[in-house]
Amino acid sequence: MFRRTKIATIDGELTHDKLRGWLVTELARRVKCPESEVDTAKSFEAYGLDSRTAVQVSGALEKVVERRLSPAILFDHPTIDDLAAYLSQELRLHS
Repeated sequence: MFRRTKIATIDGELTHDKLRGWLVTELARRVKCPESEVDTAKSFEAYGLDSRTAVQVSGALEKVVERRLSPAILFDHPTIDDLAAYLSQELRLHS
């Protein structure tokens, strides 16, 4: 009846590059476009992410970073580059 899509996780140590890659993969999956077409400097809004989808992405991201995040995090940090930089600083991730 309900189909759940398994959320991709990150193998090994969480790094800035792996987090950024996960965000690219997750955005491409959500907006149904090839990962190669995701511009990490383009806003989430430009990809058509609505508030419901943004909350779903932030929920999935919580599982990846193993930390509670604001549901509004994608609006506070509106690009993959901005969000990855913010989280890398907060979590003290390496490249």
